[in-house]
Amino acid sequence: MALSPEAFILSAAREAVESLYGAQVNDALLQVQPTRKDFEGDYTLVIFPLLKITHESPMMTGNAIGAYIKEHFAEIDAYNVVNGFLNLCFSEARWNGILASIAATKDYGRHKATGKHIMIEFSSPNTNKPLHLGHIRNNLLGWSVSRLLQENGHDVMRVNLVNDRGIHICKSMLAWKKLGGGETPASSGKKGDHLVGDYYVAFNNLYLQEVKELLSQGMSEEEAKKQAPSLKEAQAMLVGWEQGDPQVRALWEMMNGWVYEGFAQTYANLGISFDRTYYESQTYLLGKALVQKGLDAGIFEREADGSVWCDLTADGLDRKLLLRGDGTSVYMTQDLGTAERRFEEYKLDEHIYVVGNEQNYHFQVLKLILGKLGFAWADSIYHLSYGMVELPEGKMKSREGTVVDADDLMESMYNTAKETSLALGKIEDMNESEQDRLFRMLSLGAMKYFILKVDPKKTMLFDPKESIDFNGNTGPFIQYTHARICSILRKAASQGITPSAADILPDTMLSAKEVRLIKILETYPAKVAEAGEALSPALIANYAYELAKEFNQYYHDTPILKETDEKLLRYRLELIVVVARVLVHAMDMLGIQLPERM
Repeated sequence: MALSPEAFILSAAREAVESLYGAQVNDALLQVQPTRKDFEGDYTLVIFPLLKITHESPMMTGNAIGAYIKEHFAEIDAYNVVNGFLNLCFSEARWNGILASIAATKDYGRHKATGKHIMIEFSSPNTNKPLHLGHIRNNLLGWSVSRLLQENGHDVMRVNLVNDRGIHICKSMLAWKKLGGGETPASSGKKGDHLVGDYYVAFNNLYLQEVKELLSQGMSEEEAKKQAPSLKEAQAMLVGWEQGDPQVRALWEMMNGWVYEGFAQTYANLGISFDRTYYESQTYLLGKALVQKGLDAGIFEREADGSVWCDLTADGLDRKLLLRGDGTSVYMTQDLGTAERRFEEYKLDEHIYVVGNEQNYHFQVLKLILGKLGFAWADSIYHLSYGMVELPEGKMKSREGTVVDADDLMESMYNTAKETSLALGKIEDMNESEQDRLFRMLSLGAMKYFILKVDPKKTMLFDPKESIDFNGNTGPFIQYTHARICSILRKAASQGITPSAADILPDTMLSAKEVRLIKILETYPAKVAEAGEALSPALIANYAYELAKEFNQYYHDTPILKETDEKLLRYRLELIVVVARVLVHAMDMLGIQLPERM
């Protein structure tokens, strides 16, 4: 690929100033930006910083540099000076050359391998409930960021840490034991994760009723919450699990097995997969050796009750518990040990945790403690902190059963996509299987795009109806754009016209909208790099929308298939082939497929 427009102009301007004024140019004095839409030009060189070298007026300096660049660089076709700004117009030959280069570049936008090994952990569900809307944002971010990193040349490993033990798991187990009557996914017709989630809600209802009864007997609220029989039974069940009680373990394995089957189906429907899955039941003891290491080094402190703490007050934080008085681990202990094992086992250059912003403090402490323990890679841990997802109806609560299950949401989106598509009346000739595939493609595209187009750091409001609109900044709009391009190309093929990169001739006269399309296409590799650096799929999502929107404006103004000049017709067809290819590549990083018909 040729130099980017900015890099080209910087180089040309440096040569012009050095030749005209005999002075070396500091990079800080050369400022290039896209020309504002209300002025003629492609890119603009800001003249004001150069006046300290030229000692001339802005107009004289701009005209002198503009004339030099136009004379010595064939890529520049014209220029004009407005106040202290030199607006430069690239020649059509350059834009045609750029487009030809893009068309001929396989995997355009993909960057060379860096040799960097990155692990990204996401999803991390609990096995007491199905995946919900919040998990969807986590999974979509994790998957899309991993794709971004791959496109930027990194070797990426996707991992999941399933929280499959603890009091919350025992609550579901106890409720099933008390109330289930032997119910199974097969006997109930429910997905296993939904069935177990129902019993988690059932436990909470039972617990609240017990607390209410204890309050009526005169017990304080605080004491009632501690003494509720169901809670004490669940706590006893957890102790039994940790001691290896065969009956508790058998129940735990059976119900977790139901949940894993349910999770697998949801992940498959989302288009998500992992290279390795960790289980908290296998990792919760990791880190105990590190705690002992910290004690031996005087980094940690043991209290009289046997608990172990790390004092972070000197770092502006507080004291952090690492081991309880009874010697049991906490989440931090597990994460310390898991991080050590992963960096040692996979020789990682970086580890990214995709976790909601309510855990910001946890990961701040994790990095700090690992650094105190002497691990040089502690600074290579990064918490991709994202905002919560809310619905128009408000926040969700798992215990009360008011969450929006991922499966239910996907089914609802599918039904909406089906209704919307059938109402357009353009797919009657598709068979049932083809229609089903289209509806799934549209519903997932709507949901994924609506979530991923928002900066990860921001809390977002998910509106299913708005997400599936075929107009505006939505997934279906971009999908429809691709289908429209495919329709044009099918009609051209029926006329015996199949475009190729060879149809992009250097002397082709271009319209302003064609130049605009090529400009957007040219920035794609830089946008991929920027998004990868920022770990923000939103940058790619909004790039795809900008490209799709520009194409639709071009399509509205340019009746492509009515062009009588065959060379120009072939050129325009190849231009939209490139647009379609870049849209497919960009949306693939978001986990979104683009249909050929809608």
